[in-house]
Amino acid sequence: MTLQPLGIVVAYLLVALGVGLLAYRVGGSDAEDFYLASRTLGTLVLLFTTFATLLSAFTFFGGPNLAYRAGPEWILVMGVMDGVLFAVLWYVIGYRQWLIGRARDYVTLGEMLGDRFASPLLRALVAGVSLLWLFPYVMLQQMGAGEALRGLTAGAIPYWGGAALITVFMIVYVMVAGLRGVAWTDTLQGLFMLSVLWVAVVWVASAIGGVGAATEGMVAANPDFAALGGGLYSPQFIISSAVTIAFGVTMFPQINQRFFVAKSATVLKRSFALWPVLVLLLFVPAFMLGAWAAGLPIEVPEGANVLSVLLAEYTPTWFAALVVAGAMAAMMSSSDSMLLSGSSYFTRDLYRPIVSPDASDRREAWIARIGVAVFATLAFLASLTRPGTLIEVGDTAFSGFALLAPPVIIALYREATTRDGMLAGVAVPQALYLLHVLVPATTVPVGNTTVELLARSYGGWDVALAFMLLGAALTVGVSALSSPSFGEDADRFAVGGD
Repeated sequence: MTLQPLGIVVAYLLVALGVGLLAYRVGGSDAEDFYLASRTLGTLVLLFTTFATLLSAFTFFGGPNLAYRAGPEWILVMGVMDGVLFAVLWYVIGYRQWLIGRARDYVTLGEMLGDRFASPLLRALVAGVSLLWLFPYVMLQQMGAGEALRGLTAGAIPYWGGAALITVFMIVYVMVAGLRGVAWTDTLQGLFMLSVLWVAVVWVASAIGGVGAATEGMVAANPDFAALGGGLYSPQFIISSAVTIAFGVTMFPQINQRFFVAKSATVLKRSFALWPVLVLLLFVPAFMLGAWAAGLPIEVPEGANVLSVLLAEYTPTWFAALVVAGAMAAMMSSSDSMLLSGSSYFTRDLYRPIVSPDASDRREAWIARIGVAVFATLAFLASLTRPGTLIEVGDTAFSGFALLAPPVIIALYREATTRDGMLAGVAVPQALYLLHVLVPATTVPVGNTTVELLARSYGGWDVALAFMLLGAALTVGVSALSSPSFGEDADRFAVGGD
């Protein structure tokens, strides 16, 4: 019961490693191939590598757990609202980034903005902010892996052992494969994850009397699950989550860099058009399984993963192991891309311009590989402290990244934007949000009433939404009050369509 599921997971890891080794043999050794697969990805691979990169520990573990507590309406938040919102942003931000990146061979967002505004400081700021929020999200994958393997092996592998296994594998795999290998494996992982989740839905539904019986049991156990909000979360919270997640995703380094890698404009446009369909195909089964579990006679211990408990009860051990292997695939397809992008941001935007401007592409690629190992190891050590739940960790990172989106959109489309406007629009909201994250909320008396300070939400609305608006206002306002600095060139963003 312990060795069988563990063997399935390890076998899957080895298959993924084999794909990575094959990609290494056919790819180049320069930095651009390591980071961006030489900008040659077609529709299927681009779509699935973006898709699989976003399917993290939250999808398999945080998501079903959330649906178990709050109801199936989160399919609307994650599947419809964010599927559609992100597709729109992929066009608004991603298509223009692709045009600019193709014309000027940019690799990172910081490199593109730093060159446009002739500002090494802005380049370093964007890279630093991105690495800051990427770090907890890498931790989230390691935390999810630790919990998954501990539950799958009934405690035979401890939490730290599962987290260590995924960390070591990711270090080896990413150092060898680069983005080409990551993208190929992501395609395999994306297809695998979709398949096992839908089979799991059919299997569980058959075991409990069909979809109708499962839904009736869910509503009988918690009638609020039939209404928006599930009696647990307000519409304000749901809308806030949808907006911050969609905007945050576009600024994730591992997603944002994929805006540069399409082989053609046609590939890019096909990919974001198909995106909402793929998102629904994933989130419908994952969230419905979690919601159904609320109406079933199963015991879910505090802190346990609902999906693992549900599958252990209604499916054979070998199939439950396959689904957890799918979850491990989700973590790997997120972690490998995060480590690769984090390394490129560090190497391209910090190491090369500050430490070694004359470094060759080959040397940069090897420094990037070392950066992968260091970044992953530090995130693993931090994950051992268990800093909050998967949902809390993920939500913090999404909101932090979302604050970058308004200044970036303005820079892409408004020629009058200046370096000072960008610095203010990025730095001030980030500093204020960090204050809200790191300092506990406090209540202070004001006359006959009290006012809450440094809260993460006000009136049900995420404070990050206010900081997004502040970032946009500062970018436009400070730009209007300042003059372009020497070296700034709006023409660097003036590219034709395709």
